[in-house]
Amino acid sequence: MRVLMVSDVYFPRVNGVSTSIQTFRRELPACGVSVDLIAPAYPNEADAPDVIRIPSRYLPFDPEDRLMRRSLIDALLPELQPKRYDLVHIQTPFVAHYAGVALARQLRVPVVATYHTFFEEYLHHYAKILPAGWTRALARRFSRGQCNDTAGIIAPSIAMRDALRGYGVTVPIEIIPTGIPLNQFQGGDGARFRREHGIAPERKVALFVGRVAHEKNIDLLLAMTAIARSSHPDILLVIAGEGPALPHLQSQVAKLGLHDHVRFIGYLDRATSLLDCYRAADLFVFGSTTETQGLVLLEAMAMGVPVVAIPAMGAYDILSPEKGCRCTQNDAGAFAATVSSLLADAALRAQLGREAQDYAQGWSAPATAERLAGFYQQVIASQARYPASTPAGVPA
Repeated sequence: MRVLMVSDVYFPRVNGVSTSIQTFRRELPACGVSVDLIAPAYPNEADAPDVIRIPSRYLPFDPEDRLMRRSLIDALLPELQPKRYDLVHIQTPFVAHYAGVALARQLRVPVVATYHTFFEEYLHHYAKILPAGWTRALARRFSRGQCNDTAGIIAPSIAMRDALRGYGVTVPIEIIPTGIPLNQFQGGDGARFRREHGIAPERKVALFVGRVAHEKNIDLLLAMTAIARSSHPDILLVIAGEGPALPHLQSQVAKLGLHDHVRFIGYLDRATSLLDCYRAADLFVFGSTTETQGLVLLEAMAMGVPVVAIPAMGAYDILSPEKGCRCTQNDAGAFAATVSSLLADAALRAQLGREAQDYAQGWSAPATAERLAGFYQQVIASQARYPASTPAGVPA
């Protein structure tokens, strides 16, 4: 089977979508699926023979991301036709969606999409001049139309599937979380990380890893830290990542007097310094309530770091068994109480760390890739129910 993926984002841009695409592209060949990817060109990105980079420009309101030139994607058709793809898989809802649907129509194959981002709870952070009710309604309508243009949707969690059904999405929805490559989350030197960043060996470290964005609810973690320092005066919140909310959060740190208790350290190399960072942490803390899955929760667990997080949306699927984690509320006081109790109990943290590593084994990337390959096969098989002139999921 040969699949063409299309995405508005990929490495070197680091986020959950890029990580998901990379993980599945690495694992799918073992399931008999070869994958080519169309993605934006970035300055200094590493070339790969199965990644087709499209010239793109920066977005002035979001300099981390880039906008591909749609006309250059359309122009790829003569190059793509001889490759005899069986299916197009869209990963993002912007240029990639419309280009992917058009390519699938021309290639006469079905198209599916992964719904990675909970836009209903995302847009109002970036369109603050509009009432939140308006942006939510717009996101629902937008998502319903795009999803129903496909032959099927991959949702990373039960909560995301249920939300899409509530929007009026009628095409098949398969729940397939992104697994984690467990072999990549081994090793790491926490003592080295602490030395490099001037963190005392005995200091208590709570870690957040992820995009530093408004929807990640990092304000809650700052408020939690301000409360928790009363019982743990040496607590340090380490924030690994970059994003548009950084200036706001730095301002909040100053306002709360947390200069000595919060450290922004930017992006870390996933193969080296990120592993060291996980090893240096006593706890992993996560305040987001809008995740479609929450891969970093599994990464922390695979590294043996106990998690404190809110069991909302996609994160619920990971957190609900309460293995290797403690669930808390979207409230700074409640979050701080949970964090403080764990920081005071080294034996319990060690027990939860072992439990977390065992639990993470059930989320392996090979297993989830096999499920995705099976969904591809189902969608392709359903093609026989449609007239040859109108491939499933490709409006005429």
